[in-house]
Amino acid sequence: MTHAPVTTPPAVRFRSAAEAAAALSLATPAGVVLLSVRGAAAWPGAAVVAAMVACAASAHPGTPYQAALDCGSAPGLALEALRQGWRLLALDAGHPAFPAVRGAAEEAGATLLPQAPPALDLSGLDLRRPGGRAILARHLAGG
Repeated sequence: MTHAPVTTPPAVRFRSAAEAAAALSLATPAGVVLLSVRGAAAWPGAAVVAAMVACAASAHPGTPYQAALDCGSAPGLALEALRQGWRLLALDAGHPAFPAVRGAAEEAGATLLPQAPPALDLSGLDLRRPGGRAILARHLAGG
């Protein structure tokens, strides 16, 4: 029996609801992974990042996406994010607490990545200009 390869939508790193909304507005039917900036679990915090994602998603209902919180090397913040309902987290695999956090994530039905997925960082793009939006669209289309 042959299985189809598992594919994941392209990822973008966002810093604001506006950046997340821009990614959702240009997403293909495959969707997008909205990845927080590194260490966002510490600042601005998991709840603020969740609010940014919710704001962006409300402006683009029906667009498929996954929200991922980058916890950097802070396992305590990853555990707090799990309690807040996050279901996709990245935590540095080299941290001694990684296995324990992975166990907690599995119990919660969440996924803990050993590193953040490759992503287009939106901070370097001017999404108000056609050129910036074109770069984002190309990335989301897999190009």
